[in-house]
Amino acid sequence: MKMQVKARKSKKKRGLWADAWLRLRKNKTAVLGMVMLAIILVTCLAAPLFIDYNTDVIGIDIMNRLKFPAPGKLLGGDELGRDVFARIIWGGRISLFVGVASVAIASTIGTALGALAGYYGNKLDTVIMRGLDVFMAIPSMLLMITLVSIMEPTIMNLTLAISVGFIPGKARLIRAQVLRIKDLEYIEAVKVQGASDLRVILQHILPNAISPVISSFVMNIPGGIMTISGLSFIGLGVQPPDPEWGSMLASGRAFIRDAWHITAFPGIAIVFAIIALTLVGDGLRDALDPRMKD
Repeated sequence: MKMQVKARKSKKKRGLWADAWLRLRKNKTAVLGMVMLAIILVTCLAAPLFIDYNTDVIGIDIMNRLKFPAPGKLLGGDELGRDVFARIIWGGRISLFVGVASVAIASTIGTALGALAGYYGNKLDTVIMRGLDVFMAIPSMLLMITLVSIMEPTIMNLTLAISVGFIPGKARLIRAQVLRIKDLEYIEAVKVQGASDLRVILQHILPNAISPVISSFVMNIPGGIMTISGLSFIGLGVQPPDPEWGSMLASGRAFIRDAWHITAFPGIAIVFAIIALTLVGDGLRDALDPRMKD
């Protein structure tokens, strides 16, 4: 009996994030995704420790051109004899950075716009949401291709261009949460106490509305990775000699019959990363769902 009472008390003391973490750890597929993601992150982040950019990534080695296996090259050499393994790892750094950064920028801007639109409503809501509707009416890939074509294809410009496609969805998501929360009794009580609008939004509304944004953040990263890979595949993304998974697929397709490894391994890397992030995102979404119970 005492054990049951203690269990109930400890459960009451746990907050949203503690409960979410416990549920996430119990989700076997989410744990598998986290392990896969950890392998990717550790390998990519530690790349400078065991990979030399000038020699392994962009260094030309004609003697090992299209060879698999090749001496000193775990996954063989590409069309210029460059180390495919080293280029996949280094390209993963770029793909992951663009994927995470683009979604982070979109989440920040979308959260701000959605919070303002949902909290103040009226004309401001109409202006913001109708403006976002214009962006949603344009196919996201077409919009990104247009922006990248106008700007110089640097990593930062690519990140900004990709982030534009995610902003409307983030804004709509947070707006719906703010509309649900802003009329609750505790918000009215805070207003009566003289709290400013900024304080109400930042300290009382957003902390209770941010859970769906966090789960969607992880779920959207695969989309960012696929987008940068797609842009690189058609020549509008990361420019040679820098490696990126999509550009590696594009450069190797001409040799796919004689040197299948040039396209196969970057493709496997994309699939592995997408599966890992999707599993983590699904688990995080379930863990942060307030309707889920232990």
